[in-house]
Parts: sequence; C-alpha cells; structure tokens
Amino acid sequence: MFGFSSDKKSDGGGTTVEPAYPATDVEKSSPAPYDPNELNERGEIEGGVKRQLKPRHMAMIAIGGSIGTGLFVGSGEALANGGPVAIWLAYCLMGTMVYGMMVSLGEMATLFPVAGAFTHYATRFVDPALGFATGFNYWYSWAITLPTELVAVAIIIAYWDADTNPAVWITVFMVVCWIVNFFGARAYGETEFWLSTIKVITIVGLIILGLVLMCGGGPTHDPIGFRYWRNPGPFNQITIDGGEGVIPGHWGQFLAFWSILVQSAFSFIGTEILGTTLGEAQNPRKSVPKAIRRVFFRILLFYVLGIFFISVLVPYNDPRLLGGTGDASSSPWVIAIDNAKIKVLPHIVNAVILSAAFSAGISDVYAASRTFYALALEGQMPKMFRYCTKRGLPINAIIITCLFGPLAYLNTGGEKAQEAFNWLYNLAAIAGIGTWWTILVSYLRFYYGMKVQGLSRNDLPYKAPLMPYLAWYSLIWFTLILLFNGFPVFLKGNWDTSSFFAAYISIPIFIFAYVIWKVVKRTHTVPLKDIDFHTGRRALDTMEQEDEMTYKPEGWVQKFFALLF
Repeated sequence: MFGFSSDKKSDGGGTTVEPAYPATDVEKSSPAPYDPNELNERGEIEGGVKRQLKPRHMAMIAIGGSIGTGLFVGSGEALANGGPVAIWLAYCLMGTMVYGMMVSLGEMATLFPVAGAFTHYATRFVDPALGFATGFNYWYSWAITLPTELVAVAIIIAYWDADTNPAVWITVFMVVCWIVNFFGARAYGETEFWLSTIKVITIVGLIILGLVLMCGGGPTHDPIGFRYWRNPGPFNQITIDGGEGVIPGHWGQFLAFWSILVQSAFSFIGTEILGTTLGEAQNPRKSVPKAIRRVFFRILLFYVLGIFFISVLVPYNDPRLLGGTGDASSSPWVIAIDNAKIKVLPHIVNAVILSAAFSAGISDVYAASRTFYALALEGQMPKMFRYCTKRGLPINAIIITCLFGPLAYLNTGGEKAQEAFNWLYNLAAIAGIGTWWTILVSYLRFYYGMKVQGLSRNDLPYKAPLMPYLAWYSLIWFTLILLFNGFPVFLKGNWDTSSFFAAYISIPIFIFAYVIWKVVKRTHTVPLKDIDFHTGRRALDTMEQEDEMTYKPEGWVQKFFALLF
C-alpha cells in the first residue's frame, strides 16, 4: 500500500498490478529485530506481545503522558525561580521543541509501528550500538523513576494523613502498580484511559477557574489581571553564593530563564511514551497519526494556557511555592484557590495530583518493561526477557523492572539516603532528554536515507510538517540543554559535587553503553544508501488492510468515540 518502488509484476492472468510489498533485496542491509516472515497478519511476533490497546487507549496515553505532577506541583518551584514571564516563555519554547520531537517520532512510528520503537529506529537507521545505548538509557530512566513516583504518592497522601509511616503507602501503591501491569496491556490501557480522563477534566476546569479568578469572579471579587507581572515583576534573578545573593541585571534574569527552560523539559518527559505502545496498538497506522497530530493542541491547551494562568495568579515571591512539600499545599493552583478563599477545592486538586502520580507509576513499569523486552527482541539482552505468556505479557521484563520499586524506601532512610534518592531522580530526568535526542538523530537519518534512495515522503502514512528543519531545531536545543543543564553549580559559591554528577553522569553512561556495544559487537553505522525501508512492511501493510475491513464503527456512540479518539 505504501510501497516506494514503481516496479510492477504480472498476477499470472496477464494483468499488471502494483506489488503490495516492494520487490527488493534490501533486507541484506541494515539489521531489523525480526525476520519479516516472523510477523503474522496482525503485525505481531508469534509468541510475543499482542495488539490489545484500542485507539481510545492510545489517545489518552498520549495525553496522559503530557500531564503529570510537574504541571500541577513542579511548576510552582519554576515560577519562584524564574518569575511569571520567564516560566511562560520557557514552557512555550520547550513545547515547540517537544512538538518537533513527537512529529519526528510519529513519521517513523506510523511506517514501522513495532515493539521498542526508540531502540528499533536507532538500530535500523543509525547503528545497533546506538540502539542498545538508547534502549538501555530509556529503560533505566523509567525504572528509576518508578520509586520517585511512589514517594510522591506517599507525600501527597500526607496532605491528609501525616501520621502514617510513608513506607506503608509506598508499599500499597507499589503493589497496585505491579498488579495493573501483570494484568497486561489492556488493563494498563484501561487504567490510563480513566486516570488521564480525570487529569484532562481537572486541568481544563482549572484553566477556566484561572480565567474567572483573573477577571475577579472569585469569592473575593478581586480582579488580579496582570498585577503580579508588574509587581514583583516579570523576571526573577538567579541566586549565587549558595542562595545568599543574586546575579543582577539582564544576565541574572537570562540565567534564571535558562534554569527554568531546563526544568520545564522535565515536566514534558513522558510525552514520548506513546512510542513504547506501538507493538501492542490496534490499527497503529490510524491511531498513532491521530495521537501525534493532537500533540500540538495538547501542548497549547495544557501547558501554554495552564502555565499562563499560573503566572498571573500567584506572585513568584510567595514563600509557599518553595515549601518543598510535594503535595497540594505547594501547588500554584491551590495557592491561587486559597488566596481566592475557595473551600474544599484544594482537597480535590490534591486527589487529582495523587491520581497523576499513581498514573505515572503504572506508566513507569509499562514503559520500562516494554523497552527491556524490545532490547531482548533486538538480541541486546538475554533471550529469556523476550519470553511472553499466552496473553502476550513480557513477564520477565516486567519482573526485572518491578525490582526497582523498593528503592523508594531510600527516601525514608535518613538524610544521606534521601540525597541518594534525589540524585537518582535527577539522573532519570536527564536520561529522558537523552532519549529525545536519539529520536531526533534517528529521524534525521531516516529523512536523509529516504532522500538518498529517491523515496518520496508523500507516500508515507504520516508526513511530519516542516522537515527536516523542525527536527534540526529540536535537536540543537536538546543538545544545548544536555550540555548546560547543570550550569548553576559553576556559579559563584554554588558548587556541589553531588549536583554536578546528577546533572552530567547520564552522558558518560550513555557513551559507555554505546562504546561497549560497538566494540564488543563490532557494529558499523548504516550507510544512508543501505538503510532498510522495506523489511517487515508486508505484514504491517496487511495488518492495516485487515483493520480497515474489520473495524467499522456502528451506532452514534461508537462513531462519537471514533471521531474523538
């Protein structure tokens, strides 16, 4: 259907037909994770994961990945550090970069919607060594993030119950995260669908509330307008000398803005999680483009509008923003609600923040386990982790990922243990940005490989806009962020060895994984003219044709959901 070749052949009856799968011997070039004959008519590997995620699951997983505790709580610290205009500009700019990354991923993902998207694309279009480094990097970043979300859950519950030992809540939610994932992809998709629905309804409601409060429609009838953009001002100054002083002038304001730009990237991590679902998505050639196309509108609604109202409703010098509680009390939304004298609503917001942290914990296990499974498919992890149950559950990959959950107890083990825990959190965040970087590198190789081989992007199931310029734009920005994310430690009086390693250790880990695989396996960068754009396409094209014939929405309810998702 999406063949790049113009070769034709006879069907045996004298009629010339277009081949459904290009007649080519390109299979001998770059490596692919599966033998083309290993994919069945459903685009599945025999004995592998099953396509159980429906289009509505995919849509909400994509949306849920962009709404987390960073938007509800972490944005408060960003506002305090940068000021209202700085935080709004930083999130808008970061949104354009993330959009560039997602549409790049979308173009590759719709052509090859296979398990382990990031690992597979880096292996197929660049170098197997990059595929291994990418997969390993993405797996451990999410495996380490799991305990941080479990701790977040315990902290959020402390808003209501400060007396219970946090280890109790850590244990309860850790077990629940395990159970959901052991029930399989369908259980994960259904859970994410409803949790993401709650988050979407809440953030839309808060944006409407923000407009009302800004115009003076709250109980106090105080029209806030742009008061806090004028006083205490649009930009804060970055601190030096361990927080005892500031860098004055525009330079200090720029550095504060840059620090918020880096911090805003952490809030967007998880947007790419859609790529981990490709091997289990029903009709991915249709559902993935829909989800990708709506990335722009999600960013516009949830971040551009959401952060805008945060910036106008709360002054950046409000001490509650830096309370460090991690629950609703340090959320800028709740601070604005408290200032407006609205009762009960803070408890509702805290409940939503709890659901966001719980959702993130479930997604952590899913994303990490499917990435580890993909590494095994590529032959880059022991074969035992490729094993799936009859229901398509990669159980061994899930087990090894779940073993990271108990690291959450470090946060209850005193000051040193908590410092180690925070170090792991920063490590995971930077590793996530590194994954975005490799997605863009893979896409640019994909783009130029097609150009060298004379293949038209107009024949693709999804064609990303403004390419390759948008991909280069995002890649350059992410490179700068990776290199300069730890710049505050180099300012006067700010040096901290632990912070330095937390900011930069992910880069040598990634390089070490790349070099080790390249040396041991003696891999080579795939020449652009030899990049394989065909292997496995026959089964994926057949799968799409089958989906077109078998799925037809009936009744107004199904048609409504088909339009919505």
